[in-house]
Amino acid sequence: MTDTLPPQVASPVAEDTAGSPKKLARSLGVVGGTLLTLSCVTPASSLFVIVPDLFNSLGTFTLMSIVIGTVICVAVAFCYSELGTLVPSAGGEYAMVGTLAGKFTGWLVFIQSLIVVMIVPSIIAMGTADYLEPIIHLDPKWAGAAVMLAATVAGLLDLRANAWITGVFLVLEVIACAVVAFLGFGHSERGVGSLLHGAVSDGAGGSTGVGFAAVLTAMGTALFVTQGFSTAIYLSEELENPRKNVARTVLWTLGLSTAVIVIPVAAITLGAPDLTALTSGNVSQLVIGWSNSGVGTFISLCIALAIINAGIVMVIQNSRVLFASGRDKAWPEPVNRAFGNLNKFSAPWISTLAVGVPGAVLCFVPQSMLINITGVAVAALYLLVAVGALFSRRAHHKDAAAWRQPLWPALPVLVIVALAYVLTQLDHTALWWTLGITAAASLYWALYLRPRPETRWVITLPEDERV
Repeated sequence: MTDTLPPQVASPVAEDTAGSPKKLARSLGVVGGTLLTLSCVTPASSLFVIVPDLFNSLGTFTLMSIVIGTVICVAVAFCYSELGTLVPSAGGEYAMVGTLAGKFTGWLVFIQSLIVVMIVPSIIAMGTADYLEPIIHLDPKWAGAAVMLAATVAGLLDLRANAWITGVFLVLEVIACAVVAFLGFGHSERGVGSLLHGAVSDGAGGSTGVGFAAVLTAMGTALFVTQGFSTAIYLSEELENPRKNVARTVLWTLGLSTAVIVIPVAAITLGAPDLTALTSGNVSQLVIGWSNSGVGTFISLCIALAIINAGIVMVIQNSRVLFASGRDKAWPEPVNRAFGNLNKFSAPWISTLAVGVPGAVLCFVPQSMLINITGVAVAALYLLVAVGALFSRRAHHKDAAAWRQPLWPALPVLVIVALAYVLTQLDHTALWWTLGITAAASLYWALYLRPRPETRWVITLPEDERV
């Protein structure tokens, strides 16, 4: 493609008027990066906020949907790991794909990732009120908005300090997941075979079978459950030795988060007293039934902390996408300069506000709609990353220093085929919303970015990763 960029090439237009592009400080190792990214996956929040939707629709097939989603995510993670080490940029997916497959493809990726990074924190934050219920009754929308604003303030602080703060919170949420798993397995009501036979409550004390078509329909949500593993690449400009550590962070995060989510889901499915309780998806009530109200309160508070933790990390990581888009001249110049501004902690403070404040507003949109739109955007994003992976070994990229995925190009092709089919099975309203946003963004590309190829949408790497 004529607008494909050579790897690691410095571009003079990427520099600002002060003479050099703004860059983030490299202060994270694999452990710190994994802690931050695991907190962005926020396994406990996925388990307590997102997974209940799967229990509502799939019942005993919930685990199967997550396992299938995880298998797809493993292949996607290989694509991310190769591209993230080949093109280590805070721009994440759009920088990787735009460098390899062309600027317009990168722009489409940016729009999908922007949908995800703007919506996901709000979805998670809206779950806070449910888990503070043992202490105080709060409106979910207002509680979510408050969490988003608090996370925004925390996101303006030092990244290394945030890594350890979120690490402490992460320990609490892993403990909560472990307690749920222990109690669920300890009160098993059905055999392991039930995980292979889909059944859901019919609301009248009976049950209804769940077919494989229902699993495919829910695949957008299933992919969303472990979605955060990919956000490790947003920290690639702050990871030490990114050409090794990006892949390690991505793969460690996916493996650990999957274990923390899948094991409790299996335990809940086996330990729920009946299908009605399982289909309700009220994990806190199940915990109280298996133990007592004190344990239930402890678990609820751990989850509330996990949600707050997730909000902090998501705001931190997602602001890096806007920072990189400003540096890469995606917007009119005043906006580019604003997104590129760093405070004394080397945090892109205006980009952080641009993620956190709209996120607070989105807490007043119906959560189900946000989840469905995110499911579509995540599937489209993964598909486009897999397309980018097909270009990773062409011409000058072939011998560049990078972690290389196994079974190339078979895995990217399988991901593209699988996700193209999954997209046809997702909620039609969410598909139209996502398509409308993408169409509007494509118009912006055609009218503003494309006519200015030398001065707009110039994808760059940080100076220490150019050769």
